[in-house]
Amino acid sequence: MKLFIDTGSVAEVEEIARWGVLAGATTNPSLLAKEDGEPEEIIRRIADLVDGPTSAEVVSEDADGMVAEGVALRGLDERIVVKVPFCAAGLEATSRLADLGHPVNMTLVFSAPQAILAAEAGATYISSFLGRLDDIGMDSAESLAEIVAAVRDNSTGAQVLAASIRNPIHVTTSATLGADVATVPGKILRQMLAHPLTTSGIDQFTADWQTRPEFAVWLKGLVDRSGATA
Repeated sequence: MKLFIDTGSVAEVEEIARWGVLAGATTNPSLLAKEDGEPEEIIRRIADLVDGPTSAEVVSEDADGMVAEGVALRGLDERIVVKVPFCAAGLEATSRLADLGHPVNMTLVFSAPQAILAAEAGATYISSFLGRLDDIGMDSAESLAEIVAAVRDNSTGAQVLAASIRNPIHVTTSATLGADVATVPGKILRQMLAHPLTTSGIDQFTADWQTRPEFAVWLKGLVDRSGATA
């Protein structure tokens, strides 16, 4: 499963892109509105940092407006994926954009029937929301499993993108159920780093190493002789 970062923050992408785990990014108007700077420059910079698919969302409510905005967004960078909300107008816009050769991320999909429609309309990515289903007491894992099965059986080539990720368990669930992508907020990606045994293990290794200070001298000499640089 590929990992995207869900954010509008260039600084956050700069930080996490250095880990080497990101294959793309998703943004939306709400995330971009929280940041200083022009949305155009933010989106371009994020695309540069992840060097992969970067979703940017339309805001029009009619198909003609969605298509016009989608084509304009694609003009910013060839890595831009047009993000379109699920609805009748969104399906029409997705079909038209796909016919023009533009990739589409259809967002706000909550059920297998919706996912089937999105796939048939030509969506490249189908964003299946987990957290918002949990919020209303529904089983988000069951919904995601149905969407994955329905889209795979449909054989349209669409990829299921797990979204509305609220915790590391959501990421694991998405991977085990066969989602193609999970788009994860930076906060949750940082939480995925943590485990108490990892922390205690590093502390123990550090303490053991410090009992032999000459080892640090040896390792520095090894680096110097090899000419290795960061």
